[in-house]
Amino acid sequence: MNSLLELRKRGQSIWLDYIRRDLIRNGELKRLIEDEGLRGVTSNPSIFEKAIDDSTEYDEALGGLFARNPNIEARELYDTLSIEDVRDATDILRPAYDESGGLDGFVSIEPPPQLTRDTQATIEEGRRLWRTVNRPNLMIKVVATPEGVQAVEALIAEGINVNITLMFSMKHYEAVAGAYIRGLKRCGKPEKIASVASFFVSRVDTQVDKALDALGSPEALALRGKIAIANSKRVYQRFREIFDGDDFSMLRQKGAHVQRPLWASTSTKNPRYRDVLYVEELIGRDTVNTLPPATMKAFRDHGQVRGDTVQENLPEADNQLRALSNLGIDLNAVTDKLQVDGVASFAASYDRVLAALDKKRSKMRAAGAST
Repeated sequence: MNSLLELRKRGQSIWLDYIRRDLIRNGELKRLIEDEGLRGVTSNPSIFEKAIDDSTEYDEALGGLFARNPNIEARELYDTLSIEDVRDATDILRPAYDESGGLDGFVSIEPPPQLTRDTQATIEEGRRLWRTVNRPNLMIKVVATPEGVQAVEALIAEGINVNITLMFSMKHYEAVAGAYIRGLKRCGKPEKIASVASFFVSRVDTQVDKALDALGSPEALALRGKIAIANSKRVYQRFREIFDGDDFSMLRQKGAHVQRPLWASTSTKNPRYRDVLYVEELIGRDTVNTLPPATMKAFRDHGQVRGDTVQENLPEADNQLRALSNLGIDLNAVTDKLQVDGVASFAASYDRVLAALDKKRSKMRAAGAST
């Protein structure tokens, strides 16, 4: 049987970490939903940048926008094209949203990364995107900085679905879960809200492994490729404590959904590790795993579903985290830096998208002038 469909039986939803116009319009997204059990889509500017730079699939739409306003700014171009793609994708995923009772079928869109440190600007942009896309199965992606966490609470309180991203540590997770619950308590219809807490996985091993290699001792080298999974398992246990416990009981009685952990950055960066490592080891109920196309294909081909692995070997995971600390490696310092670097990477990707759009405009103007 298709391993991706087996994950759904375990209570885990697979979302695709990829969106571009040809996927939506050539029927491939619909096929993935129907044949592979796909339940959602996340997006980011770097994917859009490649589609603009390396293909002609947006040329017709860009030509129409340039014709109407030759001086249109790159930011408005990106906003218009990305909203069109996200709206079309939400329509294709709407049956999954309806069938799941509003638990799945979501597509995420993010405010410009430059707003990450501005709570009020993030709130206002989240509102604008929510109104403009105008689909109940939209999620606004907000970065889990302290300023973003405040925005999350406000958006949830207003009835807006939120995907909170760039979380790497227990500290990040607890702040986000608290904001979600506080927002639900202020929301008139908490049963209508959905949210995911996007917890990044492989990037933790990438950074920690460098520190372990630098130490070079047998004890250090034995921990390579272990810490990201141990870190994620510990967060999942905290998720269960919070949402199965008294803190959430009154909201649960009102029909509120739990805020599911979403495992992000689950493609394997180190070629020494199994290419589906972070999928196989983080299977569990009430979770989402967002996969890039290559990882999704690899898991369908040879992924193994052996049980609720996110709850396996928990004492061993705790021992690994303790051993890391005993080696003098501060995981909180590593994960704080990862979030800072992630924000910078998002901003750089966004800037590259704008540059790609400006480049495309220059090429189209030159082509028009030569005809």
